[in-house]
Order: sequence, then C-alpha cells, then structure tokens
Amino acid sequence: MQVQHFEKGISYNADELILLAKKIGKLATYCRFLKDEGSVIRVEAEKRDTKKDRDQVKVMITVHLPKETLRVESRKNQVLEAVDSCIKKLAEQVKTYKEMHSGKAKAHIAARRSKE
Repeated sequence: MQVQHFEKGISYNADELILLAKKIGKLATYCRFLKDEGSVIRVEAEKRDTKKDRDQVKVMITVHLPKETLRVESRKNQVLEAVDSCIKKLAEQVKTYKEMHSGKAKAHIAARRSKE
C-alpha cells in the first residue's frame, strides 16, 4: 500500500502525522486489496478561508484499487476530525468493494444467475 499525502496551508506536528498514519492504516484491516502494492491511497488536506469556522479544513481521500477508485471528502474545523469522518465513510465503501470483488460474492452472483 502506498500512501501519498499532500497538504496546502496546513502543517502537522510529529504526533499528528503518526496518528494520521494509524487512522489510514486501519483501512487495510477491512480489505486485503488495500495491502497490495498496486493500491494507492492519496490524502489531500487543504485549509481555506471561509465564513463558517466548521468548514475551514477540507480533507479528500482517494483510494485507487484494482478495477475501482473510491473517493471521500469531508469539511471540518480540525484536520483529524475531517480524517475521522472520511475514514468512517470510506470504511463502508471498502466493505462494499470487498463484497463485490471477493470469491464469495462472485460465487453468489454466479449462483443467482444460474437460477434465473
């Protein structure tokens, strides 16, 4: 798994970077495809001047997997809050991806088609 991190207008201390890496690493527990060398996780964090304080930080996470690309976005006032929100959203997408691309799902779909 390759993790690419881009930041615009935001700086992290060492503790925040370690916590961010742990949160991203938890995604690999949901699906074995995330552990492959071919998978790429791109994290983009951007601080913007907005009228609403709760929307100042925008985090986008893009996961490139075999046969599919997953993408989530969240706007919060703190970077780690936005990352948490993205991870929750992405976990559901990864679980769906796993179901669609695992051997059990393919066998189930084939069995369903043969009944029809």
